[in-house]
Amino acid sequence: MADKTKFDSEPGRGGETHQHVSEKTAGAHLTTNQGIRVSDNQNSLKSGERGPALLEDFVLREKIFHFDHERIPERIVHARGSAAHGFFELTQSLSDVTMADLFQRVGEKVPVFVRFSTVAGGAGSVDTPRDVRGFAVKFYTQQGNWDLVGNNIPVFFIQDAIKFPDLIHAVKMEADRAYPQAGSAHDTFWDFASLMPESTHMLMWAMSDRAIPRSYRMMQGFGIHTFRFVNAAGKSTFVKFHWRPKLGVQSTIWDEALKLQAADNDYHRRDLYEAIESGSFPEWELGVQLFDEAFANKLPYDVLDATKIIPEELLPLTIVGRLVLDRNPDNFFAETEQVAYCPANIVPGIDFTNDPLLQGRLFSYLDTQKSRLGTANFHQLPINAPKCPMMNFQRDGMMQMNLPKGRANYEPNSLAMAGENSGPRECPSAGFRTLEAQTGKREQGEKLRMRADLFADHYSQARLFWLSQTDSERAHIASSFVFELSKVALDHVPPRMLGNLLNVDKGLAQRVADGLGIDLPAINPAAREPVDLAPSPALSIQKNMVETVEGRKIGILIADGSDAVALKKLKDDIAKAGAVPFVVAPKIGATRLSNGKAVKVDGQLAGSPSQVFDAIVVLLSKDGADILVNEAAAIQWIMDAFGHLKAIGHSEDALPILKKAGVEISAGVVPIDAHFLEAASKRFWDREPKLRLLA
Repeated sequence: MADKTKFDSEPGRGGETHQHVSEKTAGAHLTTNQGIRVSDNQNSLKSGERGPALLEDFVLREKIFHFDHERIPERIVHARGSAAHGFFELTQSLSDVTMADLFQRVGEKVPVFVRFSTVAGGAGSVDTPRDVRGFAVKFYTQQGNWDLVGNNIPVFFIQDAIKFPDLIHAVKMEADRAYPQAGSAHDTFWDFASLMPESTHMLMWAMSDRAIPRSYRMMQGFGIHTFRFVNAAGKSTFVKFHWRPKLGVQSTIWDEALKLQAADNDYHRRDLYEAIESGSFPEWELGVQLFDEAFANKLPYDVLDATKIIPEELLPLTIVGRLVLDRNPDNFFAETEQVAYCPANIVPGIDFTNDPLLQGRLFSYLDTQKSRLGTANFHQLPINAPKCPMMNFQRDGMMQMNLPKGRANYEPNSLAMAGENSGPRECPSAGFRTLEAQTGKREQGEKLRMRADLFADHYSQARLFWLSQTDSERAHIASSFVFELSKVALDHVPPRMLGNLLNVDKGLAQRVADGLGIDLPAINPAAREPVDLAPSPALSIQKNMVETVEGRKIGILIADGSDAVALKKLKDDIAKAGAVPFVVAPKIGATRLSNGKAVKVDGQLAGSPSQVFDAIVVLLSKDGADILVNEAAAIQWIMDAFGHLKAIGHSEDALPILKKAGVEISAGVVPIDAHFLEAASKRFWDREPKLRLLA
């Protein structure tokens, strides 16, 4: 596209704007899809200036035709997503346990495309509901594409893929009324969940702060299932995959998440895009849990059960690589929307297990992508195409973009004997081979619709998760159950759910019952008696907080008369610490500082609420404070930050407005010259019981 300054602009007869290029301007001519140059892109062809439009106007016809077909079916789940390009770099070789090429040579980098998403909402829903987040990574390896399609939670609601349609039907908008959008707080979901005890462990995670992440950059990712590594000798090792964010796991709190939905529908999408554009590239470590059949057999749960984890304290992670996202998509539709992940896309050295949920996913994804992208040739789209040679005898189909030469579209053939290209052939030594040996007991036998015995333990790990949380996190989980179940109009469902929670922890069930104002019911019989497992501190967000301001955004409220020197130093200190300063004022235009100079701020007060920041500073002069103390938006800005447990830095003259906002001088409320950045690196959970009623 030519530089826009080369366009000549002039009005048409109706005052419409025409932007022209000269006949000799190379590479800037507007054309039809057939390459025909367009002379007028503002008016359709008519019979007379007030006459009817003519059917012969192929420019209009093509433009409207293409526009009418621009949208494609959205994903049934994970429709709302954001993505980025990057690379995976190996930091520890795994050549002893897998022959997968990307795990062989330390320092080698593999291109990736990573898509994050919500699960329940449509493509036009908001970024910040309480929901699971998808975390899908496409590795473009030299052996072909490997798709690790996971979530930010290491377990799932169901054990068998046959229940997936029921789960999604239940959590999506109710069929007769088409609401609520992007939320589980409604009748059909909790009716289903309360009848599916296997969902209890996942519900504990979904009701925790894990389901309301601060940023895609600050959440973990998990492969969920147990997979296999296979080495060159054919030996199999079980493996679970974990992504750990460099910035640590950070979440919002519920009130903050609700207000973010109004403040910025695209909060996570914008955060990811702006971080990459600014050079603050998101980064994760890849950790693996490696174990054998003997280890698996000693566990009191089944490693093929997708509702179970192996605690890190029992089997520590081995960090083997890092994932860095360093480039935003050039076009959202062509890349983020058209990317097609499939768990069945694996490379030699990685293999599946008999996890019944995984097995169903392997079957489902190809159908999904064909339905959504309209052709069996979706793998030829640039974002889906492998970056290594790809050759086979598959031909034709809608939207075929390859141009195979010759007549070899089958094998075996002997066309080479006639001097013709006979096409590719299989390779027993380098090609993908499914592990042939049995890797566990009862893998063969009669045809049965039945689950293994250990799958019946639905509550032990839910109890483990509950006992691993801090008091604050437990209050959030209990309060989330109260909120969700309070939206259920079916009177018989909340007691049934409480009967399940009694198997997890009586204190939890009692807190939820008290929050709902109903009696505690009898316990629902467990299919298999739960066992007590040692708490896992690794499951707590708050116990593992990374206290840093790196990658965070700090809002600075100023007004006329604010200290110019203090503002400059504060911005410099914030930027030096790796955070982003964002200056807010009552007006977006010039704000006159103490030195008499006018500055343009980053955001207007009413349009930049404090929930979009990780910490705030109120940098006001006496005159500025006297004015803003009567400004509701300023009071709310400060009140929300305090209520969301964030650090608040302040000038001395700002104290009256803090007082009016109900801010108590306590931990996390500090003068800007008194270790503000240290305070800004964390939240102040001890503040919360004084501010809101929690279950």
